[in-house]
Amino acid sequence: MTSRPINSIPATVWVLGVVSLLMDISSEMVQTLLPFYLVSGLGASAVFVGFVEGLAVAIATVTKLFSGILADRMAQRKPLAVLGYGLGAVSKLIFPLATSVGWIVAAKAVDRVGKGIRGTPRDALIADVTPPELRGASFGLRKSLDTVGGFVGPLIAIGLMILLGGDVLAIYWIAVIPAFLAVLLLIVGVREPKAPFEAKAGGLPRLADIVRLNGAVWMVIGAASLLTLARFSEAFLLLKSQEAGFAPAWIPITMVIMHSVYGLTAYPVGALSDRIGRSGLLIASLFVLVAAYGTLAYAASVPLFIAGIVLWGLHMGLSQGLLATLIADTAPKHLKGTAFGVFNLITGLVVLIGNIAAGWIWDTHGSGATFLTGAALSGITVLVAAPMLLRVKRPA
Repeated sequence: MTSRPINSIPATVWVLGVVSLLMDISSEMVQTLLPFYLVSGLGASAVFVGFVEGLAVAIATVTKLFSGILADRMAQRKPLAVLGYGLGAVSKLIFPLATSVGWIVAAKAVDRVGKGIRGTPRDALIADVTPPELRGASFGLRKSLDTVGGFVGPLIAIGLMILLGGDVLAIYWIAVIPAFLAVLLLIVGVREPKAPFEAKAGGLPRLADIVRLNGAVWMVIGAASLLTLARFSEAFLLLKSQEAGFAPAWIPITMVIMHSVYGLTAYPVGALSDRIGRSGLLIASLFVLVAAYGTLAYAASVPLFIAGIVLWGLHMGLSQGLLATLIADTAPKHLKGTAFGVFNLITGLVVLIGNIAAGWIWDTHGSGATFLTGAALSGITVLVAAPMLLRVKRPA
């Protein structure tokens, strides 16, 4: 199979990538400052901050499942994607108006429902419009553009904090702008392709569709769940940055570095996977994750910590786009939304379990033990997940 140039990727994928970029800029402008705002502005405790983040993950994962099944029952992706991004934009209006922690919880809930609704139909839409020989490049491009927002958002937040004298609410109002631009671009810039299958009667989601997924999809979901369990939340990177010597004002730079490497890696890795296959690259990502954990476990200085962050970003670029691509490769046309929904639900629940365990290890044994545990889990995942990934057949 020969490599295709980047301009061969369908225009719909480019538009969806820019939509993700704009929404991620808005979200990161809010999320980078939210813990600080909750604690110093609204008097919340650190435990409450953790509760808000955990609730957000739980809401998003459950919503993703039902939105994926519904996208298949309707045989339409765009309406659900517009609804999801629209809710994300509306939630950004609540943050600057919030006068209590209860309003912040409401804003996060609306935002996560929106994220849960939009993710699976968006990925299914990319799968619909992209030929198999360009899937890796297309999902990689979407991830790359999304991660651009992941480092531009924190940079904008840092700059505005300096420019506006620490006025968090003013920054939250500015964050509304890219969110609504994302929705507008999605509405006018994406055209729903002709459905590759007929809608089911009634267009209502049915959990029975889950059992109709084929064995290859479940094998990918199983391998992805193991990989996700081994990779802890980036919140632990932020905590480690203080130990390594970062001043509090510059902690967001951690995410800037990580997302920069992630974004620069995702597209070329996706394009390479179209030529040589996905499984080997995913297995390589686990070895990189082991190296990242090992570096971070002993990072007592800024240079060593940055080296660990670069390795972490490389692991993300090697893995995240490819996992979605494998779901697109293996799921039947009429069940792609369902497959993405189940994939997101199970890996989301695994994230909760892994992060609770990582937090307990951090509190009781310190950061070094947390990262060394992650390295051990990653090594075990190589042994268990590698045979599963190697058995997944590429599409014809």
